[in-house]
Amino acid sequence: MVKEKDPIPDIRKFNRFYTDIIGLLDKHLLHSAYSLAEGRIIFEIYSGKSVQASQIMTVMNIDKSYLSRLLKKLEKDGLITRTSSGNDARAMLISLTEKGIQEFTMLNKASDKQISDLITNLNSTDRQELVTHMNAIMNILKKQS
Repeated sequence: MVKEKDPIPDIRKFNRFYTDIIGLLDKHLLHSAYSLAEGRIIFEIYSGKSVQASQIMTVMNIDKSYLSRLLKKLEKDGLITRTSSGNDARAMLISLTEKGIQEFTMLNKASDKQISDLITNLNSTDRQELVTHMNAIMNILKKQS
């Protein structure tokens, strides 16, 4: 019987490779004034149009106090606004301001360009193979959820 090779070192090697190649460990996401976590929050608010902090916590699996600090920064920077929910006065709805929408648009375009630059030298077969393998990774890891 052949003993299965421990996959952990290879998975960690891939994680280091990918986080490095797309700059996830840089202090500022895509040369913006915002971290990866802040950029993701901006994305989640943009996607939901008007969301509660609890929704962001669930989607991002982020600590409540950490999220609170990040939201305060985004509010101070004029990117988000909080309003009381019409259904529940205790619930606050978070939305992007016009400045927040502009920041999202800039980050989104920069992210698209980064990925485009990364795959530009790949032929169409390699691009499709890359996407197929990425989808396979997500599908395999989702099975355990």
